[in-house]
Amino acid sequence: MEKRVVCTAATVAAVACVVAVLVIRKRSKGIKWGKVKEMLKEIELKCALPIERLKQIASAMETEMHAGLASDGGSKLKMLLSYVDKLPTGAEEGLFYALDLGGTNFRVLRVQLGGKEGGVVRQEHQEVSIPPHLMVGSSHDLFDFIAEALSSFVASEGEEYKVPEGKQRELGFTFSFPVKQLSLSSGTLIKWTKGFCIEETVGQDVVAELTKAMERQGLDMKVAALVNDTVGTLVGGRYEDGDVMAGVILGTGSNAAYVERASSIPKWHDELPKSGEMVINMEWGNFKSPLLPITEFDEALDFESLNPGEQIYEKLISGMYLGEVVRRVLLKVSEEFPIFGDIVPPKLEAPFILRTPQMSAIHHDSSLDLKVVTKKLKETLGIHNTSIKTRKFVVDVCDMVAKRAARLAAAGIYAIIKKIGRDTLSDDKQRTVIAIDGGLFEHYTAFSDCLERTLRELLGEEVANSVVIKHANDGSGIGAALIAASHSN
Repeated sequence: MEKRVVCTAATVAAVACVVAVLVIRKRSKGIKWGKVKEMLKEIELKCALPIERLKQIASAMETEMHAGLASDGGSKLKMLLSYVDKLPTGAEEGLFYALDLGGTNFRVLRVQLGGKEGGVVRQEHQEVSIPPHLMVGSSHDLFDFIAEALSSFVASEGEEYKVPEGKQRELGFTFSFPVKQLSLSSGTLIKWTKGFCIEETVGQDVVAELTKAMERQGLDMKVAALVNDTVGTLVGGRYEDGDVMAGVILGTGSNAAYVERASSIPKWHDELPKSGEMVINMEWGNFKSPLLPITEFDEALDFESLNPGEQIYEKLISGMYLGEVVRRVLLKVSEEFPIFGDIVPPKLEAPFILRTPQMSAIHHDSSLDLKVVTKKLKETLGIHNTSIKTRKFVVDVCDMVAKRAARLAAAGIYAIIKKIGRDTLSDDKQRTVIAIDGGLFEHYTAFSDCLERTLRELLGEEVANSVVIKHANDGSGIGAALIAASHSN
């Protein structure tokens, strides 16, 4: 009996070895590049965005914009009121502060404005890391830590920053977490993100929390504005150029804000602002439509994410996800064909191991033998000894994913331009400027170039000549100070 068991086990082991050898031999016969290219072509067809489809996507987004302005909860786009109804003109003067809290670090800024002639006379800032225990501790301790840093920053000032007797220092507070804004200078926290978890703060007015903490520090400072970073980008851009009508963030995440006619906001029930305008924070990352070119890779990524079914547009266009989509495509192809050798590289199976900055470096490699691609595959994915064909294929995958993202982002911008009626030629040849901030737009040249080309395509050459894309830097910092200045008493 024992002999039979041993013989059977040996036979099974031998068969397993033969099967393994046959699989390896099959994969080792060489890469059938024709089949590989066919597979990529199929994925490219699913990602394809001809101009007519982009126009349909923009129209779908514009429809959602109207619905979101009509009522809260009426659209996938929140279309949040920012309560910013006075934009800077460049005439602002005086000393203003900003606090930019958006992650594990925060910044405090001091901005001296010199009016029409002087502009930004001086700008200084300090960055502070938040100890991990305060991110999950008490609201009191977190805001005391922030207020203490603000107080130290003010205490270190020279005589030139002395505030006149009876005048309060004014601060713009950029708070990059989900907030229900109640007025220009108040808003309740909906939920923490980015590693923060302090339950007692949820539902509380974050401006009131900061104000109480500043009072405990003996710091006489008023929070003049609670600001979203995208709104800050728009405002910072408007200060530099009076024709800026929208601010867009294209970085790790993505969002857009734009200047809307107050009379076009049905859900605004109060008296119309004197300016007749209101900045709207779209929260466009949550846009969703059957028209979006969603592949099996996007569906799997979304399913495994922390927020399945949400932020679909953001998952298609933002820096957080582009490298991961590329990884998933490469993994699928390498499971079918031995493009990286006989065994699928283990690191290629690790989610988010390929980040968008590495993808950008691969995409931008202009050397004849694609040296940068070789280096990045080795360093990031542990892939050695690739052929030039394999390296070119990896570049092609990056190109496909980046172009889809850039063209979709352009469609979003086009939707805003259509909504404010700047998509046709006007007699006065009015300029429309879009201020864009974020590392994806700033550093991924192939992405930003494709976005601008696509927007021109959507607008047509004549209208495109009146639309300008400008890189806006640090809207979340100086933008908040400028909102405090433009709404100052």
